Parts: sequence; structure tokens; C-alpha cells
Amino acid sequence: MQKERKDKKEIKGRIRIVVLLCTMLVVSVLGRAKQSPIPIQPPISMQKTEIEIAAEDSKKVVLDYADSLVFDQKINPDYQILKGNVRFHKGGMLMFCDSAYFYENTNSMDAFGNVRMEQGDTLFVFSDVMHYNGIEEEAQLRYNVILQNRDVTLSTDSLNYEMGPNVGYYFTGGQIVDSQNTLESVYGEYCPDTKDAIFYYEVVLTNEKAKLFSDTLKYNTSTHIAKIESPTEILSDSGKIISSNGWYNTNNNRAALYNRSEVAHNTYRLIGDTIFYDSDNGYGNVYGSVFMEDTLQKVIMKGHFAYYYEKNDSAMVTDSALMMDCSQKDTLYLHADTLRTVMLPDSTRLMKAYFNTRFYRQDIQGVCDSMVFNSADSVINMYRDPIIWNTSYQIFGDTIKIYLNDSTIDRVHIPSFAFATQQKDTAFFNQITGKDMVNRFRGGKLREVYVSGNVQTIFYPQEEDSTFTGLNSATSGFLKMEMDSISNEMDKLIMWPQVDGTMTPISKIKSKDLYLPPFRWYEAIRPTDKNDIFRKIEESSVEELPKKRRKFSNEVESQPR
Repeated sequence: MQKERKDKKEIKGRIRIVVLLCTMLVVSVLGRAKQSPIPIQPPISMQKTEIEIAAEDSKKVVLDYADSLVFDQKINPDYQILKGNVRFHKGGMLMFCDSAYFYENTNSMDAFGNVRMEQGDTLFVFSDVMHYNGIEEEAQLRYNVILQNRDVTLSTDSLNYEMGPNVGYYFTGGQIVDSQNTLESVYGEYCPDTKDAIFYYEVVLTNEKAKLFSDTLKYNTSTHIAKIESPTEILSDSGKIISSNGWYNTNNNRAALYNRSEVAHNTYRLIGDTIFYDSDNGYGNVYGSVFMEDTLQKVIMKGHFAYYYEKNDSAMVTDSALMMDCSQKDTLYLHADTLRTVMLPDSTRLMKAYFNTRFYRQDIQGVCDSMVFNSADSVINMYRDPIIWNTSYQIFGDTIKIYLNDSTIDRVHIPSFAFATQQKDTAFFNQITGKDMVNRFRGGKLREVYVSGNVQTIFYPQEEDSTFTGLNSATSGFLKMEMDSISNEMDKLIMWPQVDGTMTPISKIKSKDLYLPPFRWYEAIRPTDKNDIFRKIEESSVEELPKKRRKFSNEVESQPR
């Protein structure tokens, strides 16, 4: 019995020890739990999103494969040496080379031999050497660099390619070729996303139809439109374009040019504030301060709007239109509402001026509604109320034809009806009228006058001291008058076959005797210089009669004859 009691006592002692050990273990665990709490998840706002994580991953350069990898922390602690069929990727860009130094800590690499970058099936870049800067996300490619983006090929020896904005640029000379053009420059940029390219210094654009030279040019390889931003020259078989601001569409050879641009074709030169030019169709519109020159004919036309059509070598100028014939020492200045010129099939030129036509040259001035000049016969035809002046002579009729000889006046023909007047005094005018009149000129002055059909005349003979002796009026079928070459006064007068005339002394002259019925004096609308051709004529001045009279003119009317 004592033995059993002893065994039970030992068992209870052991149980107390186990309980004590368990209690101590629990206390120890609870104490540690208070000192090292369970980690708590950070707030949602501090957690990285999937997009941010993907963006970080897309910036990393990841090694995909290499035949061999060497890393010696003692010798080359900063980089791994990769050889044979090396391939990396960065986002959607694959990078290949024969060998490379990979700086994993800085996300950078140096690639050597058969370097190639691929992005999908649209972008390929080749070079001999490449350094990729992971911090700047820039690939620096050197030697035999070629970038291919669909139908665009960029070639250079030094290309820096920025991965972020997806832009490549060269700076030691390069070339971009697309389906339409070849562009060369010292510096150039190209963006595969937008197809935009920028070129600086010694820029040359070449295609089948033209060649462009500039210092700054923006170009889109998709639209094939070049934006001009510096002095630029475009040369083609048909001519030349000079501009510093505008655009040139190489698809259809059309251009919009600003800031006093110039277009030259054959013998024509066009300058204006704005020019829209279609080289393929040979058509141009010019706006603002237009200057148009025919260098062969030595003719200049100005205005504020013009067009030029190359196929028939025609042009039109309007809005303050001015033509200057500079072929002779004495320039002819001509103004009309509209001026047109066209080359005819026989290679002669036809020029038209219509509505409010006025012209000035030192030896001749004129006004009419419309005028036509044909270089084939060198005849200026004036229509609708034509009037011309030469020195003190005024001639008008239904139609006036001016015949030129080497751009100088040879003769003036007035068919159907003609009236010529020479002012002798404030009240006295020599006058001749008839159905047909021919005036011949020599040295820019009137020398002979021939009149036929219903000839009527009024002349005021003078003494040697210039005193008027009377009024001589006569009628006949024909008349010939010769002028003195020095005084430019009438030297000889012949009328035939039958002459009816009267001589009225000065003291017997009446107002009704002073003028033939068709007489009109248009001195008020006569162009006085090259600027006066732009003067607007008031209707009240078109048929102005002389208002001044000699004092005795009214007196002699009251005296008995």
C-alpha cells in the first residue's frame, strides 16, 4: 500500500512540472507577441497599381537569352558579359546583338555586332554598336545605322533613339527615304508614331519631278507634305520656286507660299504676298502686291491679284492693275481694271486691257474703255471712246489703231470717224475731221496727217510774229497736212479735189464759228504722268469744253459783220 501511494505521488509531481513548463511557454509566446505584432497591410493609397507596376516593368531591360554569361564580381562587379545570340527585351521592344555588357543595376547595356531592335512588324533598327542608357531610356546607335518603319528608311552613322517619346535623331548627316522622296540633311529627327520628320542644315529633298534646297524643313512621310520655314528653293524642269514660308505637297506638286514668295517659269517671274501654285498643271494664283515679269518681252505687270497658266503662257492681273513695257528707253505705263496676256499658237502674244484703260508715255498718252495688242502685227487697238494725245495734239474717234515699229509709234489709223485737234490758244483750236484718218509719226512726233471722206477743217493762220490773222474753215474730199520737224506746226496743207472754204477775220469771229460740231476737248482726263493713270475720271469732266475765251471774243459777236 505504501508503494502504491509513493507511485501516485511521483506521477502528480511530474504532472505539475509539465503544467508549469506549458504555462511558462504560453507566457513566453504572449510576451513575444506583444513585442513583435503581426504585420499590417499598407493603406490602399500607398499600394502600387497594376498600371504602375506594368510601367516600371516596361522600363526594365530583361535578358532573354545568351549562349554564355560571365560575371566575375571581383574583376567586373558592375556588368555581366554576354556572348552569342544575345537577346533582350524592354516592353514591346526586342534587342539583339552578338555580344553585350549588361549593367543590370542601372538597367543599361552596351551591344556589339549585328545590333538589331524590333518593335512588332513595323519598326526595325540596325547598327554595329549600341549603348542603351536605362536612366535616360535612350539608345545610342553608331556605325551603319538603318531605321526602317514600313516604307520609310533612315540611314546614318550616328542615331540617338529616345524610347519614351519614340523619336530618333541624327546629328552628323543622314538620309530619310520614303515612297515619294529622298531627304538629306546634317541634322534630322524622325518619329515613327506621327511620321513627322524635322531637318536642319543643308537640307535637300529629291523626287522625280523636283529638287528642294533649304536650311530648315518639316516633313511628314505619310502625307508627303513639306513645310517650309526658312529660305527655300525648289527646282524643276518647268521652273523655280523661292520661298521662306509655306508648304509643298510632293504628291501632286502643289505649293502654298507666303511672305513675298517667287515662282519662275520659262520667261515669266511671279512674286506675291501669297502664291498658290500647281506645278503639274502649270497654274498659279497670286495675291497681294503682285509683281509679274516677262523677261523676254521686258514687260512687267503689277496688281493685287493675278493668275498664271503655263500651258498657253497666259496671265491675268486685276485690282490696281499696271503694265509697264520696258522694251524701249521710254517706258509705257498702262492701267486698266483687268489686264490679260496670252501666247497664241503662232508664238505671238496677245494682250488685253479692259474697263477704264489709261496709259502714259512721254510721247503719247491715251484713254479708252478697252485695248487689245497683238505682237504679230504690233498694233494697239483702242475701243469705245478712245482718245490719244501727242504734244499739243488730241485725236479721238470710234476706234483707234496704233501701229508700232520696234515699240515706237509709226502711225495712228482712225477708221469710220476721226477728229484731230491742236490747241493754239485758250480759245483757238485747229481742227480736222473726216471718215478716215492716218497720222504718221517720226521721232515720237506727228509729221503727216491724211484724211479722206467728208473732210472738214478749221485753222488759225498766224503771222511770223505769231499774230492770228483769222479763222480759215474749209471742206473737201481729201486732205494732207505736213508738219514742220522743228516747230511741230503745220508746214503744208493740201486739200482736193474740190475745196469750199471761207476766211473770217479775227474781228468777225463768232462763238458758233470756233468749233466743228464733233469738237470735244478732253484735256481734263489726259494722263499727266505714270501715276496719273490710276486717277478715277468723273463723268462731268469727260466732255469738257473750253471755258476761257479771249476778251474780244464776246465783243466781236455784238459787232455787225
